[in-house]
Amino acid sequence: MHRAYQSITPANNKLLKQKWDKTRFDAHRNKVSTAKAVIDNKPPKTYMHLHLKLKKLQMEEERLAIVERDNNILLEKMSCIMRTRGRVDNSNDYDEKSLNKTKRQRELLRVTHENQAIWKRITTKEPHYNHMQWDDQWKVNLSYMSNISKYPLLPFHFKRKAKVQQLDPECGSTQVKLPEITACT
Repeated sequence: MHRAYQSITPANNKLLKQKWDKTRFDAHRNKVSTAKAVIDNKPPKTYMHLHLKLKKLQMEEERLAIVERDNNILLEKMSCIMRTRGRVDNSNDYDEKSLNKTKRQRELLRVTHENQAIWKRITTKEPHYNHMQWDDQWKVNLSYMSNISKYPLLPFHFKRKAKVQQLDPECGSTQVKLPEITACT
């Protein structure tokens, strides 16, 4: 039974069903093999002027010609030096001096005097803000914050000297009173 053709759909005649299924399958394989692709996956066209850059080759040849010419000139000079024993004067017996040294020193002196004058003005100026008044305002703000906050303020906000007062001795509820508030510095 395992060698007999097993059709997917029911048929009266298994031989005819096998023939029709094979014909249908062959037609399908023919369509698949002759189908044209929907997506163009061919490589793009290649153009010779993009691969063989004649201008670049010409410029490279010109550059090599210039290098060759310079090498020949240098070789001629070296052979002349070798023939005449190279009479070259290369002694430098002079002291270096800057033509701009005095001007730079005067400019440095001027900038130093200006910086000292600015520093003196800054250090002698009285401060515009009163830090004692800021401390007093901060203490007032801390007392406001402690009055309106739901939870106690964190310890880095201020140093506090708290006193615990009993509100109702029967239920044991307590309240923290913050009479003295000092700002952290």
